Amino acid sequence: MELKFRTTPLKKDVKRIREIVESSGFFYDFETDVAVELVEERLADGESSGYHFVFAEVDDVAVAYSCFGHIEMTKSCFDLYWIATHHDFRGKGIGKKLLEETYRQAMKMGCTMMIAETSGREKYAPTRAFYDSAGYALEATIRDYYDKGDDKLICIKRFDKG
Repeated sequence: MELKFRTTPLKKDVKRIREIVESSGFFYDFETDVAVELVEERLADGESSGYHFVFAEVDDVAVAYSCFGHIEMTKSCFDLYWIATHHDFRGKGIGKKLLEETYRQAMKMGCTMMIAETSGREKYAPTRAFYDSAGYALEATIRDYYDKGDDKLICIKRFDKG
């Protein structure tokens, strides 16, 4: 399986992002809609949208993607808005490679810190393990953020510019 990366969103990615996010089984419908809206906004407004993408492809089909961008009012902090791998391709190391490529792209734009947010629900234990294995540190917990008993966890990864 040869994995290729691309950073330019294409019209076909609107449908594919929906398929990738829905296949994960982690997200509510309204969250899936937001994932799709971000790529639609990027296609409409280009880089001025502030949303940047990396697509991991196998045989010219996106099997995973990330969406990230600079956080306004900071010098060099970026949000990792989305990272998702199609269910059929999970457990093959694609997410980790995609994350590494995302870091390369973000650092070219001046990123020194990447921030990822996730849920504290048990269902998200694999997501938390993924961030932990990728070197993220839990920076903050906001109790009952998403709903009662559903905390928001804010994780960070710092990049040494030295």
